[in-house]
Amino acid sequence: MINTHEKYMEIALRAAQRAAREDEVPVGAVVVSKDGNILSIAHNTGEHGKTALAHAEIKALEEAALKLNQTRLWDCTLYVTLEPCAMCAAAISMMRIKTLVFGAENKKGGAVLNGVQYYQSPTCNHRPTIISNILEEECSTLLTSFFKQKR
Repeated sequence: MINTHEKYMEIALRAAQRAAREDEVPVGAVVVSKDGNILSIAHNTGEHGKTALAHAEIKALEEAALKLNQTRLWDCTLYVTLEPCAMCAAAISMMRIKTLVFGAENKKGGAVLNGVQYYQSPTCNHRPTIISNILEEECSTLLTSFFKQKR
């Protein structure tokens, strides 16, 4: 039986696969309300979109906030296939996401367990609960195969 975190991560993974088909870095994100409703699903569009800021997390957070017509996402969970970068970690904090769940660690650009470890900073105003390595192998494999094709 699939657990709840895996269920939502699979949805994020499908969004990441869509990004790969569009020749975008394959990262997907899903925002889920406290009652389990999916508020948004997004994937990276920074390579072919209008801005390099179009990370899956940013897009998913914006869409969920607009859907709820509120500035913060209290009690929501963000699922993302790759450990967020510093920009996305800060946005997650600003949006007051309750729980951050991610798949693959990002040794080079991550900012949660790796790199600057944004949530450990004394200046960080809000620290989500962090759950990592959900469907890690599937998320990592998608990214690795995408970049192998690029080389």
